[in-house]
Amino acid sequence: MEKTINDGEGLRVLIVGAGGFVGGYLVDEALRRGYEVWAGIRSTTSRERLTDPRIHFVEFDFDTPASLSRTMREALPDARWDYVVYNLGATKVTRYADFNRINYDYLRAFTGALHQADKVPAKLLYISSLSVLGAQAEKTYAPYTEDMIPRPNTRYGASKLKAELWLATAGIPYIIFRATGIYGPWDHDYFLMIESIKKGFDFGVGYRKQMLTFIFAADLARAVFDALDKAPAGETYHIAEPCAYTQREFRKLVMKSLGKHFVLPVRLPLWTVGAVCAVAEKIGVLTMKPSTLNRDKFRIMRQRNWNCSTSKAREDFGFEATTPLAEGIDESVRWYKEKGWIK
Repeated sequence: MEKTINDGEGLRVLIVGAGGFVGGYLVDEALRRGYEVWAGIRSTTSRERLTDPRIHFVEFDFDTPASLSRTMREALPDARWDYVVYNLGATKVTRYADFNRINYDYLRAFTGALHQADKVPAKLLYISSLSVLGAQAEKTYAPYTEDMIPRPNTRYGASKLKAELWLATAGIPYIIFRATGIYGPWDHDYFLMIESIKKGFDFGVGYRKQMLTFIFAADLARAVFDALDKAPAGETYHIAEPCAYTQREFRKLVMKSLGKHFVLPVRLPLWTVGAVCAVAEKIGVLTMKPSTLNRDKFRIMRQRNWNCSTSKAREDFGFEATTPLAEGIDESVRWYKEKGWIK
């Protein structure tokens, strides 16, 4: 009987960018399904979440593109990976040119190496971002759909769009996931918001309503392998919980999970946040440490509409985000407390 993704025994998957927040969930889900799992990492990658003895490691040097095909052949001399999940990328950098280098050039070099090493998989799934679409339907808050024309308004979004366009010409069967706000245990970005609410303050940007969408990291990982199993190649999907939330609704859910009875909502004018982000970016350049706040991030925070439709994913491969935001926040807060992130 032919093996399937839901019966992953005997199938090999290479997860590129396995050491990060999302990568850890992808590895866990692949192991749970019985895959032979290969973690594609760099020599400097932390292996804190990659301790399962079943994991095989491949160390890639993306800054030396000529080495990639050799590394692939040495890892699997007489075979190839059935599937590749490409999760490598940068969300914040000290120099904007690094977005293009990491999010686009690395992918281009990697796909070229797959051809050179004769390791082209049956499917490659690329984790992109809803940011490729830019700010659209800002007044109507209409959900984003996959057939919208991308108009990225950030350097991050532009680099992700370049990667998407490259895949369309790379000669590899691909699937693209445009993920929205990914959260869960191990995440640092949403943790900063939760920590602020714990301290009694909820900082918002601008005075107009903002609609936010989220996806719990474990739900994203399940969707990845469901799509590799069932979705046709050459398609792009929006991945999110099929529900949008205001910042007030997000705050209320976090407050309930933390047991907080009062939090002061602080609404900051756009110009103030823009100035803070510009200063933080300069400090990041001087210290050579990427800042969470920067001018690119400001454009993301300024955007009012992050609502998106997930009907295409539901129709094509049965996608369902099984973790509502309230449940996901509860699980995240419990984990943050257990690990001492929240006192």
